[in-house]
Amino acid sequence: MELGLTVGDDLDRLAASSARFDFCELGVGEPTLVPGDIDPGRLTDALAGRDLLVHLPYSQRLASYVPEVNDAIVDYQRRLLTAAGDLGAEKAVLHATSADRDDVEFRETAGEQLRRVADAGREAGVEVVVENVGHHHAGLQLSVLGDLARETGVPVCFDVGHAYMEGGNKAIKRFLRSHGDRISHLHCHDVRRRGDTHLPVGAGEVDYEVVEAELDGFDGTVALEVFTDDETLLLDSAERVADRLGADF
Repeated sequence: MELGLTVGDDLDRLAASSARFDFCELGVGEPTLVPGDIDPGRLTDALAGRDLLVHLPYSQRLASYVPEVNDAIVDYQRRLLTAAGDLGAEKAVLHATSADRDDVEFRETAGEQLRRVADAGREAGVEVVVENVGHHHAGLQLSVLGDLARETGVPVCFDVGHAYMEGGNKAIKRFLRSHGDRISHLHCHDVRRRGDTHLPVGAGEVDYEVVEAELDGFDGTVALEVFTDDETLLLDSAERVADRLGADF
């Protein structure tokens, strides 16, 4: 298992992050950090030997009702994935969003879009992992995402905090039991039901004992997505997650 850190779209934050992490997950895309415009030398210096993962644009929907728009979405993601692959990125996180998540017939379109983006990633040498964002109005529900990921053969980025916001610790347990074998990447942070999110692990209400029980022997990548630059809090969160998953940090 490798343990890393999300750093948003900030190369300076990447450079300043602790060298103890195995990788950094960098947000890419217009208008802030376009992969094709990144200076490879500056990125290499900032990584300082750590591996690179990327997060594709947060606001870009995966699927629309318009075929031409869907083609453009795939073309855009392909451009980003090709550039990310050239920079050495190993994985790319993709939000599972849809123009209408409650339209059952439209789920076939969402699944096809997911397959097309994942294929573009494979062409670029980057593993696309699809992230659960069902707590947002455009995000596919956990049950739908799990089924689509299995049907399309696309690995999952399971965001523990997002799952808690969607359905509490029971939702975390259900998804891990049903689809834990599809998970390649984890986003770990803590949350509270009142709306506080991306807290240091241990500061919220997520039951990480459930994660420990259901992901015993997990051998993928784990990214802390804690919204702070306080190194003490980040390292403490990393140690807590590593302890739960039986890994060294």
